Amino acid sequence: MTQKGFKKWQFRGIHGHMAKTKKQIIEDLKLIDIIVEILDARAPKSTENPDVREYCKNKKKIVVLNKSDLADENISNSWIKYYNNKNISCTKVESNTGKGIKEFISLVKKEYKDIEEKYIQKGRMGRLAKVMILGIPNVGKSTFINSLAKRNVVKAGNKPGVTKEKQWIKIDEKIELMDTPGMLWPKLSDSNVAMNLAFLNSIGENAIDNEEVAYNLLKYLVENYKGKVELRYDIKIEEDEEIIDIRDKIARKKGAILSGGRINEQKISDMILTDFRTGKLGRISLERP
Repeated sequence: MTQKGFKKWQFRGIHGHMAKTKKQIIEDLKLIDIIVEILDARAPKSTENPDVREYCKNKKKIVVLNKSDLADENISNSWIKYYNNKNISCTKVESNTGKGIKEFISLVKKEYKDIEEKYIQKGRMGRLAKVMILGIPNVGKSTFINSLAKRNVVKAGNKPGVTKEKQWIKIDEKIELMDTPGMLWPKLSDSNVAMNLAFLNSIGENAIDNEEVAYNLLKYLVENYKGKVELRYDIKIEEDEEIIDIRDKIARKKGAILSGGRINEQKISDMILTDFRTGKLGRISLERP
């Protein structure tokens, strides 16, 4: 970034327990039939964990595009085609409302048929499909599982790192889930991925500069969803208008002003991030396949 007053983007690290989590997951894979990776429908590539590709070498995989009610529907449908073309089953889910949960359960049972047949041939009748749920922090994994189980079986919260340890959860007479702590990869070398994760609140607040993140988010929104920004904040964005000036225009419109008429940068930054994360700006996707 070149704007005066904004710090250079820095990602300040990942929780130290991630390596331990990865080791435990690899050990637990011996018990698993199907891996389900929960992705944020707004940024499927950025919310993928590259390690999961390694885990899935000898396992069936299902991709769940969660929070699909917050994402651009046409783009989400393109992502489903993208994964299906790679021979990976993919489905959309809205965990908060439960929409798509029945379709997901049907997909698991469909994927399990071939595996179950092999168990039957070995004389192991009536074995439940053992499914591992994986996802980076704050993709809605816990809310998804609670919606799936139709009860609050795991603690859910709108911040990273709520799930601390694995647990088994029986869904019905055919499916048993293993929940795991949300995990990130050790290094985020791609600055675009790191920034998308910051937009989505998948990185702890202590690791990011909210003013920097909000500036970059607003830049993306103006370039890709200009009309939604104008509608939400009741402003007119002029051609070639600087992002810093657009931000300040929004701040004045929303009363994010300090004494002396100065812009309350923290308040307006938090407002822009919250409006995006909660869907108040409309259905927005950060990535296309």
